[in-house]
Amino acid sequence: MKHWLVVAALMGGLAVVMGAFAAHGLRPVLSERMLSTFETGARYQMYHALAIGLAAFAIRGRAARLANIAAALFLTGTLLFSGSLYLLAFTGATSLGMITPVGGLSLIAGWAALALAALKLESPE
Repeated sequence: MKHWLVVAALMGGLAVVMGAFAAHGLRPVLSERMLSTFETGARYQMYHALAIGLAAFAIRGRAARLANIAAALFLTGTLLFSGSLYLLAFTGATSLGMITPVGGLSLIAGWAALALAALKLESPE
């Protein structure tokens, strides 16, 4: 749990940095389209930093294995999805567009794993 909370906090902080960088440093450099692409990456990074935090709190009892899988899928998906969008915005390399959907599928799988983990959580008595 502690490991994933640290990862979530670092990813969230980095998402704020990336969003601020886009708003203040990239506006004069990137086209509106590429700026929007970069901001989408930062937004999804923040969403999934929070998702990793949720998964961390579910790591207990019978739900632990699936919650760990969910957190790992969220991290992998964020690296692939947001990372490819950041690189696309900077380089314009459209070949990176093939990586983005793989990251998106990982994020979707993470949500499915988290839902399954939630079903295995035991109610407090």
